[in-house]
Amino acid sequence: MEVRERAVKMVFEHRGESSSQWAAITSIASKMGMTAETLRSWVRQAEISVGERPGTGSAEAERVKELERENRELRRANEILKAASAFFARELDPQLPRR
Repeated sequence: MEVRERAVKMVFEHRGESSSQWAAITSIASKMGMTAETLRSWVRQAEISVGERPGTGSAEAERVKELERENRELRRANEILKAASAFFARELDPQLPRR
């Protein structure tokens, strides 16, 4: 993570000195031994996180992912509880039809 932060910081610091942001990205990426596309995606994500570019920040995206996982687990638990409830209702009330 340290390399990522350093590379993104360098792009932000040098983007005014280059003819374009892409020029700064390609120059810094080659010096740091990574592909320009990797660094470009890191820069885009950093721009989103600081509000310079519209989109979902990485912290927000992680939170959504966590909530979706929790939602799936709760739905699964709810289905299990429904099935158990139906089973015990049939067991306790002989008038209910059995499957």
